[in-house]
Amino acid sequence: MTIQLPGADGVLKAYSPRTEPLALTTGAPFTSRTVFSAAHVVADPFADVSPDSPAAVDWDATLAFRRHLWSHGLGVAEAMDTAQRGMGLDWAGAAELIRRSAAEAKAVGGLIACGVGTDQLSATEIGYPYSLDEIRTAYEEQLALVEQAGSQAILMASRALAAVAKSPEDYLEVYGHLLRQSAEPVILHWLGPMFDPALEGYWGSTDLDAATHTFLEVIAAHPDKVDGIKVSLLDAQREIDIRRRLPRGVRCYTGDDFNYPELIAGDDQGFSHALLGIFDPLGPLAAEAVRVLDTGNTDGFRELLDPTVELSRHLFQTPTRFYKTGVVFLAWLSGHQEHFAMVGGLQSARSLPHFARAYELADGLGLFPDPALAETRMKTLLSLYGVTQ
Repeated sequence: MTIQLPGADGVLKAYSPRTEPLALTTGAPFTSRTVFSAAHVVADPFADVSPDSPAAVDWDATLAFRRHLWSHGLGVAEAMDTAQRGMGLDWAGAAELIRRSAAEAKAVGGLIACGVGTDQLSATEIGYPYSLDEIRTAYEEQLALVEQAGSQAILMASRALAAVAKSPEDYLEVYGHLLRQSAEPVILHWLGPMFDPALEGYWGSTDLDAATHTFLEVIAAHPDKVDGIKVSLLDAQREIDIRRRLPRGVRCYTGDDFNYPELIAGDDQGFSHALLGIFDPLGPLAAEAVRVLDTGNTDGFRELLDPTVELSRHLFQTPTRFYKTGVVFLAWLSGHQEHFAMVGGLQSARSLPHFARAYELADGLGLFPDPALAETRMKTLLSLYGVTQ
């Protein structure tokens, strides 16, 4: 059996899907790495909303997907950009997501960390007309909610702070204030402009060396309040350089969806843990690879995870911020949700050839628990675009 898929050149070609999934099972907790998957949200497809409406979330399906990740030993990084934070999911929706997911994590014994930002402060026609005090207050509100929910906090990059800060000292002041009052060590998240153009010049400079200096200065001033950092710059060497300069006890969680196998595997001077959006669709396979790494078998780890990089680079191709569309598409094909709808209507953000290639790559890896279901759903999507089989 074959399926006709459109290529990047618009020409249909025959593809023969595999008939059996990769054999993967749940297993023991990880021992060598701490691994989070940033998880997507499932939209309510029956809600009568527009792209500008508050997100309508299918809570049952959203929490079921988190239980799926936990069952394989992965932690859940909640209310991050993978959950369309700032791209369809507003603070009110994120707050509800945090409360529900943190309660679910407590019930099942799952590892969770939740995003803390300033998205109560929306942009206006004149930009972000806020003071540093207002930005600190917004951060404080979200930090309090996350801590009250019983979750570890991830201090995310703030669009408002990027717009309002006048110098690196403004970042040092805001982050220093937050770290001094945090109840437990947090994860600091440096999200690059390829993921969110509004974060250009974060840490006070478009020069990455200067920005890195400020970032490390924040950590050095409060090492007891920083569990780790997540670096999402898609620059493996810069991550390695930062990793080697961290204070003892501060972890590096790779957020590099282009180079994660080599960064997690590490070198003779250290390694990265992981907090990755690509581990949403790769969850069971990623977990299997980390358990192999736990045995000291780095080659076996790379043999499992290296072949997934082509899919990840495809999903995260420019414009990178729309990678969420491919993640949710694969969740639908995998049977984790009954529809391909997204909050904010973001299912329209990628082309049919993009979806076709994502299907082909994921199928080749054996990611679909039911390959026949994935094929049927892919054919359904193709038919909506006028492709007959």
